[in-house]
Amino acid sequence: MSAVRTQVLADLRDRISSIEGESARKSGHLPFGVAEIDAILPGGGLAHGALHEFAGGGSGTVDGAAAALFAAGIAARTKGPIVWCLTRPDLFFPALAQVGLLPKRVIFVESDQEEDVAGNMEEAISYGGCGAVIGEMVRLPMVVSRRLQLVAEKTGTIALAVRRWRRQTEANDFGQPTASTTRWRVSVLPSQELPVPGVGRPRWFLELMRSRAGECAEFYVGACDGQGRIDISTGSADRQDQTGRSRYSG
Repeated sequence: MSAVRTQVLADLRDRISSIEGESARKSGHLPFGVAEIDAILPGGGLAHGALHEFAGGGSGTVDGAAAALFAAGIAARTKGPIVWCLTRPDLFFPALAQVGLLPKRVIFVESDQEEDVAGNMEEAISYGGCGAVIGEMVRLPMVVSRRLQLVAEKTGTIALAVRRWRRQTEANDFGQPTASTTRWRVSVLPSQELPVPGVGRPRWFLELMRSRAGECAEFYVGACDGQGRIDISTGSADRQDQTGRSRYSG
């Protein structure tokens, strides 16, 4: 009986792996176009039909805005309309355009209560015709993230959860388990140095904190450009944190 049970379980695992493989092939992946990052991610990029999670490296608005722009740059490289669910209409449209996400592509869905953001995301993902669905939320309980992950798997839509804090204590929730396929943290670094006076390209410290069936990693990158693309950045700030605060807070 034990041998039969073992064989049955092995067959079930094979069938599940086959189904998951077919789903991944159907949905595909969105590569960053950066070899060092794509090589770390299973499939060579961010999986479509999956939930991905983003947050700033601290509880302040600067890193939180960088996380939102990182998600916006990813959405900009998808095809189709973008649905952005939120409770605070504080997005800066010129900044979205600078990372390649034109406002005419975005449908903003505003809610009075944060609890409604997840429901709006789920409905938008279920539609199946969106390039990406973005939702801003403070907390992402496991049951909520699981629902979003499952509906994303069904439609092949990429779902992006941007965690934005209002106070330091809320940032601690970011360490709790979720069903997200990947989890990223973004910290702002000094801008790229120029040979002449001026403001260079913004730079970020990216932490891939979780990757299902993959590895964690850290990257110093140039922020999203006008096509939503990042690149590996080099410079003195890569070797020494010059932000004046812990990159690992929150």
